Amino acid sequence: MSPAMRATTVITVVLASTALVRLQPVQGQERPLPTSDTFYPAVVSNLARSDREQYRYAYRERRSEVHTNPFGRIGTGGLALFDVTPGKELGIYQRRLIERDGKPVDDEKPEVLDRRSRGKSNPSIDDVIATLDFKIRAREVRSGRDTIVIDFAPKKESSPKTRQGKIAKAFKGSAWVDEETHEVVRVEATSIDSISYGLGFVARLGEGTKATLSRERIDSSVWLPTSIRLTGDGRALLFRKLNIDYVIEWFNYRRVLQ
Repeated sequence: MSPAMRATTVITVVLASTALVRLQPVQGQERPLPTSDTFYPAVVSNLARSDREQYRYAYRERRSEVHTNPFGRIGTGGLALFDVTPGKELGIYQRRLIERDGKPVDDEKPEVLDRRSRGKSNPSIDDVIATLDFKIRAREVRSGRDTIVIDFAPKKESSPKTRQGKIAKAFKGSAWVDEETHEVVRVEATSIDSISYGLGFVARLGEGTKATLSRERIDSSVWLPTSIRLTGDGRALLFRKLNIDYVIEWFNYRRVLQ
């Protein structure tokens, strides 16, 4: 898995774990912030439902291509467009390349993606939660709607066990939750340490790497991710400069399974 893809997984885990914050009112504000007994269960329930519902949708996926040829290009460049459709079993997808750099690709065989849940408990999510501290900060208006802002940062004493937890320890950031719908709409994170892959021999992204993730309402009741972006500089293969500007966009969601 590429550095960008690993970071994508971590930001997605942070998105889910952010909802597990025990929210408390803040003293001195004119309108109190939500309390855990109302806000927290609704956000968690919505994220879990969205995760289940996403398997029922077909969609288009546009992503940056990652180049790791030690004698050629290193980093990101060019765009690939895929058509993604769910299979007969929830969690199984077929993804077919249909366009590269704006030019149609013909007769490309679809690849099978297995995204089935491996159980009720996700050890990566549990590890990320144990690794990070969460703190409610404010109420902000985004796109004309009230959102609750939650900051997160690594605990100094944490000892993450999973790869996702170890990457999460290198990030701090904020999440915005729509107050009325209890949906996470955006996550922004910045690395406060370098991130290595392949013991540092394959790639190392430096401090200051930025990641953002957005979610939007897809239909009357379901919110799903619509974009994620990872930008940063580092080194690949010990000596080559690495510049990452990695973007995935999900669009044209259409429900095909009931």
